Amino acid sequence: MMQALLKAGSGIVLAGLLLFVPAGTLDYPGAWAFMALLFVPMLVFGTVLLVKSPELLKKRLNTREKERAQVIVILLSSLVFIAAFVLAGLDFRFGWTHVPMAVRVISAVLLLLAYALYMEVMRENAWLSRTVEVQQGQKVVDTGLYGIVRHPMYLTTLLLFLTIPLVLGSWVSFAVMLLTVPVLVLRIISEERVLAEGLEGYEAYREKVCYRLLPGIW
Repeated sequence: MMQALLKAGSGIVLAGLLLFVPAGTLDYPGAWAFMALLFVPMLVFGTVLLVKSPELLKKRLNTREKERAQVIVILLSSLVFIAAFVLAGLDFRFGWTHVPMAVRVISAVLLLLAYALYMEVMRENAWLSRTVEVQQGQKVVDTGLYGIVRHPMYLTTLLLFLTIPLVLGSWVSFAVMLLTVPVLVLRIISEERVLAEGLEGYEAYREKVCYRLLPGIW
């Protein structure tokens, strides 16, 4: 419980610093909207996991990657996030771009939808972990969202990432956040190699479900 609270608290503080300091003010409505949309559901969801599935919560808190390729991916994604947040704050400060309110509202709805899909993926896959690994007793999940794409968690992650800059009101930040697409592609390719080598039945699953991330595209 303490580890979860510390991670949530540090995330809130870090996001605030990366947004409000570059913005030069606390009067940044997009930043407050983003933090409410992201962290309130996160705290609620974390509490539910703590009560109903503490082992799954423990897995989600573990971010120590063993694969070298995944360490590089995590580093790249962190750099993209930092750049996107800082540029969003600077964009608000200097008025470089303007995202229409309708787009921001739709993006906020999509962000919440991403959270709902995230929770559904967690419900479907009890072996879901933030690190790339094959766990003892792990089985292939091929139903629900996993029957549509092989990596629904990354699909929801992509939706979440691409809506955040629009909620913040910055096209500049959105352009930078697009770099998460190739980063996720690299992570998926590396993860599939690990699963194909160590998870029984994964090759058959890949033949059954053709698309990795986006139905009909890839």
